[in-house]
Amino acid sequence: MTDHILVERPESAPHIQIIRFNRPDKKNAITRGMYQSMTAALKAADDAPDIRVNVFLGTEGCFSAGNDLADFLAFAQGGSMGTEVVDFLVALASARKPVVSGVDGLAIGIGTTLNLHCDLTVASDRSLFKTPFVDLALVPEAGSSLLAPRVMGHQRAFALLALGEGFSAAQAKEAGLIWKVTTPDAVEAETLSLAAKLAAKPPEALAIARNLMRGAPDAVLGRIREEAEQFAARLKSAEARAAFEAFMKR
Repeated sequence: MTDHILVERPESAPHIQIIRFNRPDKKNAITRGMYQSMTAALKAADDAPDIRVNVFLGTEGCFSAGNDLADFLAFAQGGSMGTEVVDFLVALASARKPVVSGVDGLAIGIGTTLNLHCDLTVASDRSLFKTPFVDLALVPEAGSSLLAPRVMGHQRAFALLALGEGFSAAQAKEAGLIWKVTTPDAVEAETLSLAAKLAAKPPEALAIARNLMRGAPDAVLGRIREEAEQFAARLKSAEARAAFEAFMKR
């Protein structure tokens, strides 16, 4: 299971921690164990003075297809939801070091909303950002119902989170969700270049500047927990069960 999340410290950039989705056969769908691994990595970075930047990357053609639906179905059928997802989102929203992401291809559900917590995101021109929450009779997560309207305004956020409209990389950049669009073969290099520039800056000054811009995370953490309660309740609903059954028959 740990192989599905690779945590790397490049020799050429020792101050950067890479957290890489590595489950390409399942389009990097995220399981509870993968969430645990990412939470541990973020917390380790917070406590390590030599780590100055966290970087999220996926595999060729796919950042992440979102949560593994098998976990949702297990909970809907009477299993335990666990705390792994919320633990990760809290760690992400509270991360004390800058977070940078590089997206190539599919970025679905949490594959999109994760980037709302990133300080810089590079995406390939073939990327697709989409959140089919309402289509599955669910609700937005990861604090996105608060962060997306802040970043892109109500109508774009509503199109993304409620209408379920897919955003191209160009549309995502125009909306303020990402920083830069590049070619698929350049995503990783461009992302790591940005991370290296951040890692080379005076860390205390960078931390203060970042905190001033982001503000206290209390409101975001509160929204994450509120969304999680609604999300769990929706998973148990007849409406969601019907939506999942229809999805699995495709």
